[in-house]
Formats: sequence, structure tokens, C-alpha cells
Amino acid sequence: MPERPFFNNSITLAIMACILWSSAFAGIKIGLKYTTPLQFAGLRFMLAGLMLLPLCHNFRIEFNKALKNKRRILIISLFQTAIMYTLFYQGISRVPAAVTAVIIGGGPLFVALMAHFITGQSERMTPKKAIALITGFLGIVILSFVKESDINNPHSVTMGILMLICASLSGSYGNILVSQKRIGMSPLLLNAIQIFTGGLIIFIVSLFAEGAQFTPKPYPYYISLVYLSFLSAGAFTLWFTILSRPEVKVSEINVWKFIIPVLGAILSWLLIPEEYPAWYTFVGMLLIGMAVLIMYGKFQIPLSHVKTFKNFIPKK
Repeated sequence: MPERPFFNNSITLAIMACILWSSAFAGIKIGLKYTTPLQFAGLRFMLAGLMLLPLCHNFRIEFNKALKNKRRILIISLFQTAIMYTLFYQGISRVPAAVTAVIIGGGPLFVALMAHFITGQSERMTPKKAIALITGFLGIVILSFVKESDINNPHSVTMGILMLICASLSGSYGNILVSQKRIGMSPLLLNAIQIFTGGLIIFIVSLFAEGAQFTPKPYPYYISLVYLSFLSAGAFTLWFTILSRPEVKVSEINVWKFIIPVLGAILSWLLIPEEYPAWYTFVGMLLIGMAVLIMYGKFQIPLSHVKTFKNFIPKK
């Protein structure tokens, strides 16, 4: 990657986006106490898109570019927001937290595998990348060794797992679309339009699936809604800015998403008195840190040490 100022460096922006995403879980839990999942998600993303519009410079020029690429933007909004978060909010209500952490934490692995097949040589799976992804995913698995193991409805859990896997695949494909379809418009406006459009689609679906929920809510609901909207606006804009850079490889930058569960755990320990670390959390964090170092470290892994991995690297 070319040298950029520290606060505009792609890795710095990726870490900032992951910090924002890691703080979302508490807000989601609070908001869902007072409303239905899809309507809450739809309102969240619509509000996030509206928050971004006043920040867009050269609006008329950029909006004309958006009109010329409306089909691409619609496809991005479907995979990156509408399909992904419809499945995510439905799946997370059916699956224990441990299983959810494994599936969502494996997002970078889905991105790398899909990028290998879709983008060609520029995102080809390498032994170094494979080791980093497997190490990071193992860390997520160990982090998920929590005590929530009671499953009352196995069929519902199975459906929830499938929904979460499909949500991760949808988000992964959305990442690749943003990276591939660099349409020459402001990442800020691109994100504003796609996130509002995706939220609108989710909201319309919620009216048919859940019914209208327009009764007044207590203030914690509105606080969580505004915070999550701000979070979505900021995190996705940072991420779209990164993906729009020609030198960024989507499969490599997504490795930083492995730190989201780590940051989420740390925030839980700091903010929730009942939460405290256990031995497996430290082991999981260590493995995730190793995954990031393997991917971005300035060293080469001797091929003699990774010959066995060649058999597991997908071939076209």
C-alpha cells in the first residue's frame, strides 16, 4: 500500500471502522427490547443515510454520477445492507451467542474465499493468507466458548445458522462489489445512497412481515436508534473509502474484522459489571492478533513449512 498520512492510512481507517462496529451489540440489545427486528434495522439504516447527505460535497455533480450508476448502486445496497441485515437480524434471534460469534467472526474467511473465485489473480489465495485466515477463525471459535449452550428448538437454531451464513456471504459479496465496481463517485455519497436504499427495502419488508410498529417508545430506544445510525453512517463510510482505493485488496483488509469480537469483549468487560474475562478469551485474542501479524507482517513464510496447505487452497 502507498504511504498515506497516519489518520488517512487504510489500516488506521479499518481499525476505526471495526471499533465502531464492535460497539453496536449493546445498542442492538437495547433497541430490540422495544420493537421488532426488521423495522428497527430499516429505520436505523434509513436514518444513517440521511445523516450522511449534508456531509456530501459537490452534491449535484456526485448525484449525477450516482444516477448513471443507479443499477450498480442498487445491487450493492441489496447485498451490503438489505439482504445482509435482514438475514442477520432474523438469524441472531434464533441462534445462541456462541454460534453467532463463530459465524459472524468468520466473515473475513468468507470474503477471502469468495474473492479468490470472483476477482482472479489480484485476490488469489496464498499460503500466507490461508494461514492468517485459519488462525483468526480459530481465535473466534475459542472466543465463543461461552456457557450459553441451552438450545430449546434445534430446528429454529439450524435455520438461524443458515441465515447468518447467508448474511455473511451477502456482506462478503457486497464488499467485493464495492471494491470491483469503483464508479468514480464519492464514497460518502455512495454509502449514503446504498445504506438508505437498503434500509428502505428492509423497512418495507418489515411492514408485511411484522406489521406497523408506530407506538411511542421510551427514550432508551431513541438513544440506541440514533447511536446505531451514527455508527452505521461512520463505519460504512470509512469502509467504503478503504475499498474504493485501487491498492487495497478486499480479502486482506477484511482480516481486520477479526478484531471486532475482541473489541466487543473488552467493551463488555468495561461497561457491563457481570461480564469478565476467562482464559479462553485471552487465547482467542492472542490467535486473532497472530492472524493480523501474519497477514501484514513484513516477513515471508518459508514454503517448506506450508506445503501441506497447498492441498487446501481452492483452485479455479
